[in-house]
Amino acid sequence: MSKILVIGARGRAGRAAVAEARRRGHAVTEVARTPAAGQVIGDVTDADRIAELAVDHDAVIAAVYDGGADPAAFFPQAARALVDGLSKAGVGRLIWVGLASILPTADGTLLMDTPGYPQEGRSFFLAHQAVLDTFAASALDWVSVAPAGDFNHADPTRVGVYRIGTGDAGRLISYADFAIAVVDQVDHPAHHRAAIGVVV
Repeated sequence: MSKILVIGARGRAGRAAVAEARRRGHAVTEVARTPAAGQVIGDVTDADRIAELAVDHDAVIAAVYDGGADPAAFFPQAARALVDGLSKAGVGRLIWVGLASILPTADGTLLMDTPGYPQEGRSFFLAHQAVLDTFAASALDWVSVAPAGDFNHADPTRVGVYRIGTGDAGRLISYADFAIAVVDQVDHPAHHRAAIGVVV
């Protein structure tokens, strides 16, 4: 059994990760900016708070988003705080819930650069890339796990399987199946210092 800190536990990906980790018998500490019952308060941009919460945990899952913040400021700040906080706490393994847009497609083109891909959120995409650049410059053992295309908001069914895939806007995965891939990177850490996409 591992002890896992889940930051962003009130969001859909975070809730799914909590449920999957508990299904496997792991001890989970849930963190949210505005916590519900059973959760603790924490801000992913606060390195000292991350360090305090992460002590004695085996791994951290970060599924974070702040709709009221400028992504170009929020995401890099969160990345720096995670690197600094986890270093202080002595926690080496971070699973980051990433973004399909910055995954390479089958021919190597980033999904966000493929013809017809919506560009309204490009600043958001680039902010996620800045996160990975920050992680890559650190000594942290991290992996970014993203849906290869998008989450299946219409069908929450847990199929129970997934595979690693390149960026493909047409592919969907439920939050429950995505969470299997996320928690697998705690239980069976096969990917290190890399970004992966997952599909069913």
